[in-house]
Amino acid sequence: MSGPDVNLILRSTRVVTPEGTRPAAVAVAGGTIDAVLPYDTRVPAGARLEGFGDDVLLPGLVDTHVHVNDPGRTAWEGFWTATRAAAAGGITTLLDMPLNSLPPTTTVEHLRVKQGVAAPKAHVDTGFWGGAIPSNVKDLRPLYEAGVFGFKCFLSPSGVEEFPELDQEQLARSMAEIAGFGGLLIVHAEDPHHLAEAPQRPGPAYADFLASRPRDAENTAIEGLIAHAKRLNARVHVLHLSSSDALPLIAAAKREGVRVTVESCPHFLTLTAEEVPDGATEFKCCPPIREAANQDALWAGLADGTIDCIVSDHSPCTTDLKTPDFASAWGGISSLQLGLPAIWTEARRRGHSLDDVARWMSAAPAALAGLTRKGAIEAGRDADFAVLAPEATFTVDPAELFHRNQVTAYAGKTLHGVVRSSWLRGVRIAADGELAEPTGRLLERDR
Repeated sequence: MSGPDVNLILRSTRVVTPEGTRPAAVAVAGGTIDAVLPYDTRVPAGARLEGFGDDVLLPGLVDTHVHVNDPGRTAWEGFWTATRAAAAGGITTLLDMPLNSLPPTTTVEHLRVKQGVAAPKAHVDTGFWGGAIPSNVKDLRPLYEAGVFGFKCFLSPSGVEEFPELDQEQLARSMAEIAGFGGLLIVHAEDPHHLAEAPQRPGPAYADFLASRPRDAENTAIEGLIAHAKRLNARVHVLHLSSSDALPLIAAAKREGVRVTVESCPHFLTLTAEEVPDGATEFKCCPPIREAANQDALWAGLADGTIDCIVSDHSPCTTDLKTPDFASAWGGISSLQLGLPAIWTEARRRGHSLDDVARWMSAAPAALAGLTRKGAIEAGRDADFAVLAPEATFTVDPAELFHRNQVTAYAGKTLHGVVRSSWLRGVRIAADGELAEPTGRLLERDR
């Protein structure tokens, strides 16, 4: 039975719940899921019914890896454009990365600046990672107490001078500090020595760029990260895993009880090195998109639980920075609005279900960040939903995307899964390409 305050019923023949997909009616009261009821439950007096037929009702996606770049590099992206793209793509919660904005989120003062910019522009609920750089160990605990969800660091150059990487001694010092208050360290894991030793040939050839970011750079960095985490009993998360060679190492660490989690991204799981045209730097990211056989192994890692979640690593830039030279072009894939259909297209081809997709793209990222009110359609959670027509297809037209610079590696691809609407705390925020006014809230870590 639903409670007396229910004001909305969402009904679908396919509702994705933690127990599986089934016909259901989801009762919403005050922006919270009150109950998940049988499909033919009577609509309470005074409640509104929204019926979706056979379209699938998914939990709103949670994307914990988004570079919004606001303030400071708003020509690249911004909270208004990024969160509109998120809403249009079924993402109802995102966490902003601490770099590429000016200032970076490395002090409480800088966090407050970013929150002030984001508050009036957020179309989806938005939280923030802090940054761990060589000079701010003293700032980590205050940032955590101010509500950041954890701390991002690089082990190789980040690409922006205001966010330098950590060497091994600095990594250990920051990790120990963060472990001391129970925080989470999330890591761009590429070893700088392997990168320095790799061949560096500028030009338009993707094969040359791929050779410059070898798998060993990831593998070695992850091995060292696991060793530090094991010694310090620290929580660490490997960002944007590209090298499938690291999977056995990660799986063994998990079996030993090392507190390590791992994400991968739509571009690694749906695009392959073999299909990247020379000069097509919209495909450039670091670590890079690798070969088809590597992709197959990443999917196996998802299936067996070695990889925990899928998030976008949306990292846009202005079009002029995507020069035809892979060595000098900015590295980053813009996919915020397309992650759900891109992953669903490949997942269905490989025999996975929307239950799997919801686990990888909603429940697991929410759990990673400790977002206890997000990530599932069950009583007590926020009434955040994505409505998906999974059999429908569309061809990606960059001009129809909401992120600021319409550059995407998915241009011209035909994808399965059309996002019909997105709902945030029981309010429809996007429907058929139309966006409502911003109602997103700024989130802080559950204390």
